[in-house]
Amino acid sequence: MSPMSAESKPPWVIVAGSFHRHGGMDRCNWALARHLAAAGRRVHLVCHYADRDLLDDAAITVHCVPKPASSFMLGGVILAREGRRVAAHLSLASPGARVVTNGGNCSWPDINWVHCVHHAWRVNPDKFPWWLKVKERAFRAMALRHERAALRSARLVIANSERTRRELIDYLGIAPDRIQVIYPGAPPGLSPATPERREAARKWLKVPSARPLAAFVGALGYDSNKGFDVLFAAWRKLCTRPDWDVDLVVAGGGRALDRWRGMVVESRLDDRIRLLGFTERIPDLLAAADLLISPVRYEAYGVNVQEAICSGIPAMVTAAAGVAERFPAGLAELLIRDPEDVDALVAMLLKWRTALPQWKERIARFSSALRADTLEAMAQKIVAAAESNPPASRDLRISA
Repeated sequence: MSPMSAESKPPWVIVAGSFHRHGGMDRCNWALARHLAAAGRRVHLVCHYADRDLLDDAAITVHCVPKPASSFMLGGVILAREGRRVAAHLSLASPGARVVTNGGNCSWPDINWVHCVHHAWRVNPDKFPWWLKVKERAFRAMALRHERAALRSARLVIANSERTRRELIDYLGIAPDRIQVIYPGAPPGLSPATPERREAARKWLKVPSARPLAAFVGALGYDSNKGFDVLFAAWRKLCTRPDWDVDLVVAGGGRALDRWRGMVVESRLDDRIRLLGFTERIPDLLAAADLLISPVRYEAYGVNVQEAICSGIPAMVTAAAGVAERFPAGLAELLIRDPEDVDALVAMLLKWRTALPQWKERIARFSSALRADTLEAMAQKIVAAAESNPPASRDLRISA
């Protein structure tokens, strides 16, 4: 019997906000789409944005939907509606079609790939402007409702960490046998920087070759979920010490970026803390840095930490973050036990500074192990999980 042709293989639908190579869940979704197309599958992407390489691939059909007024709430409603339409149409035409959604973005009874759990993500709106508090309450109520409906209808739930798996069970009552943990894969090209690349990255940042440099990568929102407020408080204390010679570079946009820029200037730390805003040059930042710091309050995984370790630099991260469960016991001193404790973070950073030259050697084995677990391997695991959990009958899928 001849192998099944590409045209006769059931298609896949992936519903996600964006498909691009520059970070987080967007890159994971991009990698799955690339893998499926390369394997001869027809792939339909329902999204707000997709990278040019996906748009140009003959095996991929992109159903791009608007995001009115750049609103995640309004755009999410349109994305969910189009996702269900495309999934229903393809399921009628090809009963074996597979549909991948992300969390609460679209309810469909097939595969749900969860990158965060809104029920476990506690947002503190105290520092929000009044108008944003109103918007956040409405958005959160909708997100919780959609998340509950989408995850309870899914046949297979893929969690990005054991932490996420526990939260799906504890907060949403998902049966453990419906959940499979697949960690995000490492993108190609990440490796410890050569001396030449490190020097070039430091020239871009205008940082002297011998100056110790720490990095923070994350959105600067009013919710302070990424913990920059704690890091800022720690840095302010550290910079009162004559022996503290480390500078901080911050990469990330967000509504609170201008507010933080003002606070850096008011605290007279503009020569010690540099805010880049949004940048696609994270690999260059990591090539220049000696440490990544991520004192997050909630983090289902932590791709920024994974990228730092893959790039050969140590990363401090909150112990409750999903990526922390992958840290070997010998690197436990990099885990932040209480992300609210400024003094403990100060102590951790001082201890790291005294042993800075040894850290790259200490994490080398862990770095190699993470680099070996690639985005391609991640995509292969997702396809294998899907194949071991066949889709429901056509009648069930269309009636859902």
